[in-house]
Amino acid sequence: MSEKQISIIGCGWLGLPLAKKLASHGYKIKGSTTSVSKLKNLKEAGIEPYHVQLHASKITGDIDGFLRDSTIVIINIPPGLRKNPNKDHVSEISRLLKAIQKASVKHILYVSSISVFEDDTDFPVITNTSTPNGTSNSAQQLIAIEKSVLALSRTNTSVLRFAGLIDDQRHPGNQLAGRTGLLNPKAPLNLIHKEDCINIILKILEKKIWGKVLNASYPYHPAKKDYYTAYSESKNLPLPSYDYSQPSKGKVIDSSKLEQLLLLNMRYRP
Repeated sequence: MSEKQISIIGCGWLGLPLAKKLASHGYKIKGSTTSVSKLKNLKEAGIEPYHVQLHASKITGDIDGFLRDSTIVIINIPPGLRKNPNKDHVSEISRLLKAIQKASVKHILYVSSISVFEDDTDFPVITNTSTPNGTSNSAQQLIAIEKSVLALSRTNTSVLRFAGLIDDQRHPGNQLAGRTGLLNPKAPLNLIHKEDCINIILKILEKKIWGKVLNASYPYHPAKKDYYTAYSESKNLPLPSYDYSQPSKGKVIDSSKLEQLLLLNMRYRP
């Protein structure tokens, strides 16, 4: 079992460029996708491709082959609860964890989200010692999964919670331009660029940072209205407008522990 072999479950918007980056640093990568049409893309990128789908009642595809001989598994799967609010993502991941333990994987990096923390009117500062308190369906399922992966007895796990993910093509400012009645105009933003996400994961692997729970957001938290107004102006997009009839709710994600632990400064200001 090679310390340099990693299985990444979820080679999409973040997972595929992550796999390419790790491969360029000498890691042997197995990557999964739920789309047969994307298997060719993975293979052309030098990634050993697998078609794997998680379901609440079963896993379809060659999950044993996907996990075989890998020391590390990176779980990078969006819950998909916006499109399917009745989805049982906890059971999906539970089945995956059983397969991971059967394969005797040593380490898991679980990619979670800062949505496990509730927004509030006093804009609480969230650190790595803050207790997840999100009440939405998505937050509750992510919290349950985090507890499950951290409780595994034979696998050393780290949980990495990302803020809102962006890159030059995928940016919420493009979707918000021209919209009206947007809530929480004074709320502080928590965003992180895809390239910083990839660099953080690479550092975790290089420094063997296991048994940790880390929050990751670029250390710049402008008010939602100020940021998206400036973004729209810079791109010559229609300005969004906001609803001030209710108090704004939000939070500030403090990533200082992550930066100190990894000796890393995030480079891509949103």
